[in-house]
Amino acid sequence: MPNAVMPVREVAAARQALKRFLGLPGRPVVLTGAGCSTDSGIPDYRGPNGAWRSRQPIQYRDFRQRLEARQRYWARSMLGYPRMAEASPNGVHYALAGLAQRGLLGLLVTQNVDDLHRRAGHGRVLDLHGRIARVRCLACGHRSPRALLQRRLEALNPTFLTPPAGGMQVAPDGDAELDDTARLETFRVPPCSRCGGVLKPDVVFFGESVPGTRVQAVRDALREASGLLVLGSSLAVFSGFRFCRDAAALGKPIFIATQGVTRGDELAQLKVDVPLGELFSAS
Repeated sequence: MPNAVMPVREVAAARQALKRFLGLPGRPVVLTGAGCSTDSGIPDYRGPNGAWRSRQPIQYRDFRQRLEARQRYWARSMLGYPRMAEASPNGVHYALAGLAQRGLLGLLVTQNVDDLHRRAGHGRVLDLHGRIARVRCLACGHRSPRALLQRRLEALNPTFLTPPAGGMQVAPDGDAELDDTARLETFRVPPCSRCGGVLKPDVVFFGESVPGTRVQAVRDALREASGLLVLGSSLAVFSGFRFCRDAAALGKPIFIATQGVTRGDELAQLKVDVPLGELFSAS
């Protein structure tokens, strides 16, 4: 495997490198991660060295098989979701939407579930891991607004509405830290209003597979793209890293702009290690 390129850490040089990359014939596929949304108040999962900032997120099998896991998830989500719902797009989202409108970007693939790219006016977005604003029944497949479930959760669990003492830490998937395990035993999880089945946020949990149609759509776009632009992702999760491998196999250049190490550094031709807000402030 080739050695990783030396990252650019000077903002002006990073902007020039990005400008040259966007000037290549054709348009790049863009892959975004949690680092694009940190300026909107939504934290990322990992620090610059790739380590978890706090606890690992819930696993799909655990959620599906254990009522206690669903109680813990939905109790945390009930507290954390309002902050996620109130988040607004930041300068990075708007800059990318502007570049797309100028015809400089191809398909934007986001690993985030916050829908902020679309709310910033970005038209061609593929939500690789789904959208937190929707809920899906695991039995009948019916989708419904997360805001509607929020009202049901709050009505069933009014004693849980007070945030934990000392503040609340919210994760990128919209849930919050809540460590009172004994109290969670009383949390009531509403069933699907259509069939009584188990409700799950319409996102891909850790341990769950990304739908094959989404993966294929990205691969099809990569074949026609000028390269792959990775923004704000450590690429630690295979669901995103696979597209670096695909781009490399196609001989497409890879530009990574992320603070800290990423799993794809050794495949990249260009690596920028500056805050995304500064990188795109003059785009």
